[in-house]
Amino acid sequence: MKTAIFGFSGSGKTDLFAALAGPDAAASGNRAMVKVPDARLDPLIALFNPKKVTYSEIEYLDIPGGGGKGTGLGERVLNEVRPYDCFIGVLDGFSGMNDPQNQWQAIEADMMVSDMAVIEKRLEKLAADGKKNKALVDPKEETALKRALAMLEEERPLRADAEICGLPELRGYKFLSARPILYAWNCPEGEEADCKLPEDTLGMAHIAVSAKLERELAEVDDPEEKAMFLSDLGITESALDKVIAKTYQLLGLISFLTAGEDECRTWPLRVGSTAPQAAGVIHTDFEKGFIRAEVIGYDDFLTYGDFKKVKEAGKARLEGKDYIVKDGDIIEFRFNV
Repeated sequence: MKTAIFGFSGSGKTDLFAALAGPDAAASGNRAMVKVPDARLDPLIALFNPKKVTYSEIEYLDIPGGGGKGTGLGERVLNEVRPYDCFIGVLDGFSGMNDPQNQWQAIEADMMVSDMAVIEKRLEKLAADGKKNKALVDPKEETALKRALAMLEEERPLRADAEICGLPELRGYKFLSARPILYAWNCPEGEEADCKLPEDTLGMAHIAVSAKLERELAEVDDPEEKAMFLSDLGITESALDKVIAKTYQLLGLISFLTAGEDECRTWPLRVGSTAPQAAGVIHTDFEKGFIRAEVIGYDDFLTYGDFKKVKEAGKARLEGKDYIVKDGDIIEFRFNV
C-alpha cells in the first residue's frame, strides 16, 4: 500500500519523510518501505523465540513541495499524488510565516476543484457522445458523475460519502478528494499538545507532530538514549508510531498474525476480508486450496499465554470460508493444493 507525503514548500514534509524512512533510506531517495509497529507480536516472540520476525509495511513517497502563499499546490503536485492509495498532507504550523488552517483548507479546495474539472470534462464528452448515439452513454456512469459533482459543488470532499466512493462507475477516475488523508500539523518542538486540531471525519484524520524532532529522534539508534531524549523533552512517546498507525487505518487495513518457531509475523488485510482472502495474502495457493482456518482471538491468547492452554480451554476456533477476519486474530490455515 502506497502513501504520498506532500505539502506546500517549506512545510517540513521532507523532515517527516526522513523520520519515517530513517536517515539512510531518506538519503538514498524519495521512496521508503516503513514497518508498521505492532506490540502484539512481542508476547508471541517471547513464546516462540522465532528465527525471523516480520512486520507489515507501508510504502511512503516524498513529493517535492508545491505552490506558495495563496497560489495553491499546483497541478504538478496534484498529478504526482494521484496514483497513490492514501495521502499525508503536511501543514506549516512552526515557521510563523503561514497559517496551517489556511493551508489545510487550500489543499482540500485544490483537490475538490481538480475533481470537478475531471467530472465536467467527462460529462461534456458524454453529452457529445449522446447526441451522436445514445448507446454510447452509460446512464449509470452519468448519474454517478452528477452525484459526485453535486457533492463537490457543496464543498464536500468525496471521501465524506462512502457510498459515492464505492460506486463501481467511478472506480477508474482516481478522484483526489475521495482518497483518505492524514493531515500532519507540523508544530514547534514541545508545542504539539497545544495544537488545536479539527475533528477527524470519515477518511480524514489529524495529528500534531514536530517533524524536525521526529527526524532527530529517528537518527538515534540506541533505545536507551532515545528514551532519555524523550524524557528530557517531557514526551512519553514519539508521534511517529501514531502517524504510521493512522496511515494504516486510513488505508482500510487491519493485521492478522501468524506465529511459530520459524517466524512470527503480522500480515496486512483489508477490513471485511474473509478467511480465504487472508490465506491468499500469504500465498495464492493457500486461498485456492483453503479448507478452514484455526483462529485464536488475541485477547484469548493473552489470557492463557500459551497456544496449548488456549486449545485446552476450547478457545481455538475452526472457521470456514465465510469467516470475517478480525484485527489481531492469530491464524493457522489448513489447505490442500
